[in-house]
Amino acid sequence: MAKLTTRNEDYSKWYNELVVKADLAENSGVRGSMVIKPYGYAIWEKIQAELDKKFKETGHQNAYFPLFVPKSLFEAEEKNAEGFAKECAVVTHYRLKTDPNNPHKLIVDPEAKLEEELIVRPTSEAIIWNTYKSWIQSYRDLPILINQWANVVRWEMRTRLFLRTAEFLWQEGHTAHATREEAVEETEKMLEVYADVVENFMAIPVIKGLKTPTERFAGADETYCIEAMMQDGKALQAGTSHFLGQNFAKAFDVKFTNREGKQEFAWATSWGVSTRLMGALIMTHSDDFGLVLPPKLAPIQVVIVPIFKGEEQLAEISKVANDIFDKLKAKGISVKYDDRTEYKPGWKFAEYELKGVPLRIAMGARDLENKTVEIARRDNLTKEVRSLENIEDYIEELLITVQNDIYKKAETYRNEHITKVESYEEFKKVLEEKGGFISAHWDGTAEEEEQIKEETKATIRCIPLDAEEEQGVSLITGKPSDKRVLFAKAY
Repeated sequence: MAKLTTRNEDYSKWYNELVVKADLAENSGVRGSMVIKPYGYAIWEKIQAELDKKFKETGHQNAYFPLFVPKSLFEAEEKNAEGFAKECAVVTHYRLKTDPNNPHKLIVDPEAKLEEELIVRPTSEAIIWNTYKSWIQSYRDLPILINQWANVVRWEMRTRLFLRTAEFLWQEGHTAHATREEAVEETEKMLEVYADVVENFMAIPVIKGLKTPTERFAGADETYCIEAMMQDGKALQAGTSHFLGQNFAKAFDVKFTNREGKQEFAWATSWGVSTRLMGALIMTHSDDFGLVLPPKLAPIQVVIVPIFKGEEQLAEISKVANDIFDKLKAKGISVKYDDRTEYKPGWKFAEYELKGVPLRIAMGARDLENKTVEIARRDNLTKEVRSLENIEDYIEELLITVQNDIYKKAETYRNEHITKVESYEEFKKVLEEKGGFISAHWDGTAEEEEQIKEETKATIRCIPLDAEEEQGVSLITGKPSDKRVLFAKAY
């Protein structure tokens, strides 16, 4: 098994190789689009299942809306249309025909031009709010709490598996409310849901914050986000929740009769996370040997590998291994017994290390005699020999420990990479030499934000929700500021 490029050698190359070699995804025959392979999709399904459970616990229902959005609907909310205009795929015709000059080829039938172009959804606010118009008449129809699991298309020039592809999978929540307060409460509640799943399930620590007006979702009054730190010191936006005000209700004329009998526009939110979370998972935890998966997300949590000479010895080991297998399975632990004879144990060890299986149990002839097994942890690469007695209870506890330790390691790294700076010189030095989040004062203007971005490629990732009041002066203009924001280079 060929070794991975190390993170220190070339972080970007390491990431790309790891995604392919660990069998998560690969490039497809469609430029800029990926094939998510079964192992990668199994991880995504676990993330999806946990999110879906939380959405339903908070009163949301799943629905499905069309892939195509008529151009007139798409442009109804001007800010939204303008924000996505440059990355839209557009359907102009509805039929192909045989090329009269080459009967083996097809051409677009010029007679089959659509009266109105269809946009392949980059996001679904337009089609959904056009639908809500007929669903909402009275305050009794509110709130509407809908989520959609779907694919979206955003035409990207530079693509990278999971992080940025022309088509990707996501969920998008779209809710309608009778009051501003309810809509804001919903926006904040869904941010908490994202933070909960990403931290407690994916073991990725996040910072909750607000985007600046420049970085805000097109068509939103306020964008809340969770920001994570990757091992190369770059930030990654892991999820967003938008308070849309009445912008979409006004664009699509969605009014309702309130309790006082007066007509009012509905208040809206939208929120989403995507397969980008897979990229965050890989870059937060993995190492030079391959994936490191938190047990809660691992398709295989424990693998048992026999070390044997001859069929007879394998049969003896298999008796004990199958007993361990059954006991672990009874506890709801996902376990695999790999008794393939065509691969040597060392090859199997390397394969499961590459795929990030949290625990590996090895068992040989000596273990049979001693009634022991060797347990190897993927997260810290330690090994220990344990007695078979109550092994299933020990494994169950160890998986919890591994989950917690993976989170703590990522949190320590993140905390060590938040640096307070007082001057622009110091800002540039930290950005180049250390990376990570830089906590600094900002004058609140788009001009200063843009200058910093142009000169350093760093953006304001968020204004932390827990930012403390603190008097200071901004980096470039020296204007007064009452709290710090977080800058970083980002994916």
